[in-house]
Amino acid sequence: MAFVSVPKDLTKIKNKVVLNLTKRQLVCLVAAVAVGLPFYFLTKNYIGTSNAATGMVLLMLPAFLFAMYEKDGMPLEKVLFNIINVKLKKPAVRRYEIKNIYEMEERKAMPKQKKGGGKHGKKKSK
Repeated sequence: MAFVSVPKDLTKIKNKVVLNLTKRQLVCLVAAVAVGLPFYFLTKNYIGTSNAATGMVLLMLPAFLFAMYEKDGMPLEKVLFNIINVKLKKPAVRRYEIKNIYEMEERKAMPKQKKGGGKHGKKKSK
């Protein structure tokens, strides 16, 4: 008898279309190829094959990241959107000064001292 394991959370299962890739991944990778390959073939005669290949990889990298990166079930654009909202658009409101009521009671009980340290310092000459 065959045994098949079924995951408990079925929302994490994604439909695979071609080559074990989702539709999103397939579209992003096709866009990366559409940008990277023409760059390589048009520039390899001018800047050399090594530099053209490096440029192609750098041009294809963002599309590849958008296709494959996922954190906590969110794709890269949602993660970046949340980071921009938290850090730039809606920064946390921080209080400049916090009043400590216990420290205020201690100050009231203690006598006031003069600034400057009192007798501790240079002696005044007469």
